[in-house]
Parts: sequence; structure tokens; C-alpha cells
Amino acid sequence: MDAESRPPNVNSVRIGIISPYSLTVPGGVQSQVIGLANSLSRLGHRTRILAPCDGAPPEKGITPLGASIPTFANGSVAPIAPDLACTLRTIRALRDETFDVIHVHEPICPGPCQTALFLKNAPIVGTWHAAGGSKAYLTPGVQWLASRMEVRVAVSEDAREMADQALGGSYEVAFNGIEVAKFQEIEAAESPQPTIAYVGRHEPRKGLETLLQALTNLPDAVKLWVMSEGPQTSELKSRYGADPRIEWLGSVTDEEKISRLKGADVFCVPSLRGESFGIVLLEGMAAGTPIVASNIAGYKNVATHEKHAELVEPGNPELLAAALTRVLEDKKYSASLISAGHERAAEFSMDRLAQLYLRYYQVAIDQSEKATKKPSRWGELTKFGSFSK
Repeated sequence: MDAESRPPNVNSVRIGIISPYSLTVPGGVQSQVIGLANSLSRLGHRTRILAPCDGAPPEKGITPLGASIPTFANGSVAPIAPDLACTLRTIRALRDETFDVIHVHEPICPGPCQTALFLKNAPIVGTWHAAGGSKAYLTPGVQWLASRMEVRVAVSEDAREMADQALGGSYEVAFNGIEVAKFQEIEAAESPQPTIAYVGRHEPRKGLETLLQALTNLPDAVKLWVMSEGPQTSELKSRYGADPRIEWLGSVTDEEKISRLKGADVFCVPSLRGESFGIVLLEGMAAGTPIVASNIAGYKNVATHEKHAELVEPGNPELLAAALTRVLEDKKYSASLISAGHERAAEFSMDRLAQLYLRYYQVAIDQSEKATKKPSRWGELTKFGSFSK
């Protein structure tokens, strides 16, 4: 495909980005969709997001497609909208907007992404995020839906392998991005005690209980900020809620999440499995906070042990407590993780990712026009600047 060497188009492109997940529910895919749209808009491209929303859209430039229906998938609960009302809203939006290119995230997920593939009124780029298995790939007709895309992208080798085994085809591998500037603009929350931050859905695969168990082996002076909620919240509070060192913050805004990450002395990410890419680790790095995380494949995509983060065996409270103690007490080691983390986060900036996707969009448009034998609608191509992956 050689998208890396292809310059993005100088003309303004009308881009539609579709999320299958509700944008009012925090999540990794949702943050990628919003961040990428923001970067593409800053580059001068007319970008609009189509997605379910449970309430008012979180930002401008979003067409809400209706409320989501919580659905169990891949060891988690996905806020998707596979209902007829969402389908009809998606069809209307796609016909009204007349996008030059459509970018669907988790393309085979039931809801607006599948609708966009069925309708296909513009060239399509699809991005796979999940790893670890999904029944959605086993349903009838999904291979035909996948064939409707001009370009297929996976966010990691794990995600590419999963999609390839289920669907076949050719996949580009592109990193997830992070809005680095946003982390620089927000003030750090204050805490007079040594503080650990946790953010993530309260469900078994995220490993929050392992962290709560590890806390029993840490000094009384250590505080824990627990952000977000989930199906395990009530159960975990009943077991560990009596510990006065734990502050249960519930769902937080993106701004408060960043503020808490910046104010913590260590960011703990104890997931057990099912993570295709360590975007949450990059958030901690961008916040300037040393990280202790599970030594799983998805996180090793972005972090090297003892360079960017302290990586430990997943599901082991004793080893997790020892790793947290090391980072909290060894200030020289902690500072080295922060320094290397800042550099690592910069490599994954959302603006760099936007440049890469502009090349994929151009490939998709070129392939579509060649297949339909239409004359090119695009003028002289030029580079927006140097780019290296």
C-alpha cells in the first residue's frame, strides 16, 4: 500500500468518523475517535463524528445516533447501539453529510459501523482495536462486510492477528494516539500523602481487586484514588470500602482524570488480559507520572520494563505491592521513568497519527476511484511536513 510514503492531500477532505460505542461513556476507542477528529480538524479537514450518545454529546462536531444498550463483549460491557432507530439515524446522517471518506472504528461491531459498511456511499477505512477474541467476528456475513473496506488498519500486532485469523485480508498496523498538549494545559490535583491513581472500568479483567489487595501490604500513609465505575463497584466497596486510604471518585471528567494522574505519585494499571494497546500507559507518561503496570502483551507495545514503566506479573498482589513500593521510595528510579515516559508519549502524539490516517484516506479514495473508473477529484498533492512512524 505504501501509505507511509504517500503525501496527504492538500485539499480539505470531508471525513466521517464512526464510533460503535457511546461517546458519553469513557473508553479507549471513544477517546481515540474524539482525539483523532480534533487533530484532523486542526489540519483543516472538515471532520464529523457519528456515534451513540447517552445524553448530550461531549464535544462539538458530533452527530448523536441515540442511546446505547450495554452489551457483554470481550470480557467487558460495551455501550453499543444495534437497534433500528440508530440504524435509521445513521443512514440519514451518511446521506446528508456526503463524506469524501468514512473511517469506522471496530468495523464489525453491531450498530452504526455495520450500517455504514452495508450502505457504503463513500470509500471506507476501518480500524480494529480489540484483541483476545470476539464473537462478533463469528457471526454470518462479517467477512463480506470486511470486504467493503478499501483499507484495514489494526492498532497493534495482537489486534491484527485477531482480525486476520477471523476474517483474513491485509492489515496496516498503526499506533493509538494521545493528545499530548491537553496534558500540559491541566493543573495537577494536590495530595499531601504518597498517592496511587487508578482509572479503568471496575470489572475483573482490569485487575482493580489485585490493586486493592496489594494496598493491604503498603504503608498506612499511602492513599489510593480509584476513578471510574463498573459492574464490580458495589462488590469491591463492600470488601474494601472500610479502608480510609481509598477515595472512591466514581466517574470523572477527562479533565479531572488528567488532573488526578498528574497529582499522583504513581499510576497503577493492573489489568489481567484483553488489552490490545497500552494507551492508558501513554496517558500516565504524558501526565508525568511513573507507572506500575501488568506485564501483558498489550502494554509491552508501548512500555519497556524499567525504562518506561515497572512491569509486573498480572494478578499477583504481593509482587504488585513490591513494585509500587519501589517506585514510591526510589526517587531516582521514579524520575528516570518520568523522563523516558515523556519522550515515549511524544512518539504517539495524535497529530502524528492524524497525518498517517490522511495517507490511508487518500489510498482508500484512490482505490475507490480506480475501481469505479471515476476521474480523480483531488488536486495536486503536497506534503504537510516530514513524517516518520
